[in-house]
Amino acid sequence: MVAGKSLPLFFVGTMLAAQSIDGNASLGAVSLVYQFGFWAGAAIPIGLATCLLLTGLFYGKRLNQMSLLTLPDFYYRRFGSGPEAITSLIMVLSFIILVAGNFAASGLILSTVFEIDFGLAVLIPALIVLAYTYAGGLFSSAYTDIFQTYLAIFAFWAAFVFFALGFSGFQYVKVLHSVPSEYLDLSGLISIKNGALSNWASILALGLGDIVALDFMERIFASRDGTTARRGAFMGATLTALTIIPVSMLGITAVYFLPKLSDPFTAYPRLAMDLVPFPIGAILLMGVLGASMSSANGGLLAISSVISRNFIQRDLVRGLLKNPAMKDSTLLLTARMCSIPIVISAVILAYAIARPGVYLVLAFDIVFAGAWAPLTFGLFWKKSNTPAAVASLVTGSLLRFLLAFVISPDLRGLDTMIAPAVSSALFILVALLTQKKYSGHPRSGVVHYVPPESDIVAGDDLRGYTEPTTDE
Repeated sequence: MVAGKSLPLFFVGTMLAAQSIDGNASLGAVSLVYQFGFWAGAAIPIGLATCLLLTGLFYGKRLNQMSLLTLPDFYYRRFGSGPEAITSLIMVLSFIILVAGNFAASGLILSTVFEIDFGLAVLIPALIVLAYTYAGGLFSSAYTDIFQTYLAIFAFWAAFVFFALGFSGFQYVKVLHSVPSEYLDLSGLISIKNGALSNWASILALGLGDIVALDFMERIFASRDGTTARRGAFMGATLTALTIIPVSMLGITAVYFLPKLSDPFTAYPRLAMDLVPFPIGAILLMGVLGASMSSANGGLLAISSVISRNFIQRDLVRGLLKNPAMKDSTLLLTARMCSIPIVISAVILAYAIARPGVYLVLAFDIVFAGAWAPLTFGLFWKKSNTPAAVASLVTGSLLRFLLAFVISPDLRGLDTMIAPAVSSALFILVALLTQKKYSGHPRSGVVHYVPPESDIVAGDDLRGYTEPTTDE
């Protein structure tokens, strides 16, 4: 689950970048640029790079020093079992969506290249991801990411340079002048008519909402110390930022060379197959396949860990069965078994609605609405308490769901922005109004690594912590 809390900087930075540079953020971003312009696709890597930067600045070191196994463990230690259960449910749902997006991206690549049924094309990478996640957990992610991540970055830049230097007939200047002006100018950030609200919503959902990401945080928890976690987040942010220009400009290139695609989500594979030399096309396809499978691996492991750790171990074993202990080996087996129905759910969703990129924003829209405020205030505000966390989680999530149906399509994006703002304001208000009865849990010092059974025995003593001293 956390690779023995042993990962060094190179692995942590690479693995964080791998979760950003996936099928949602590459194939999905190209398709969004193809449909709506540069900023619609660029918002994805911009938001993800911002998230990792903020994680390095404010969150990574603190959370690593709490020695958590899953992100909902923080909500349990800080606010109790109620917020932990609500957060776990929200995060499991959001990450099934994320995994489905990566299976869909892999399926679109395979079905386009090999002309096979889309269902089979989704199932093949899903089974491969299931096999190596089941076998190696976070260690399997660490070793495969080293190959997959850098191949993907190299592929994006190789294709971009090919077009930019004019190897395809010195037409790249013509490409830039031929696409609609609103595809390249700043109107995508300042004009509501040109999608500015949606683009800023994507940046915010990923830049802030992705902080509450199971896959990012399991890599933070797996870092060998807080400094490594912090530096790894900065490294991941840098690698992610390197993909903003090449990936987005591939979408612009597709607008020129492939103007009448019936399915914009095939723009990326068609570029790779039809418009670049075979070696570049091959690594483009291999890069996005590897990146998609890597991110799906991280998401699958994270969901399995949460279900086994926070639902089954904490609630079922401890609550219903009144058993205070669950061996690590049993927890590991349970996590492995949980991965199977998760893969099935994600495959069905990917097959039914193949929309990578859109799935990525949606996944973190959900957690941004309700779970970001309790995490942030819980880390940095001593008056944070359980009623505030519950109010924020429930109200933010339900409001986001409601706004999805009532916000006008012309104002799409406000639904993403309004819910977390209300959730944050409500958290502060409820915390202040309930201070006399719920003053927040006392902080008893940083809890270094403890096995799951020790966590259960210790109970409330693990809910709080103090900012580490220099000695710590």
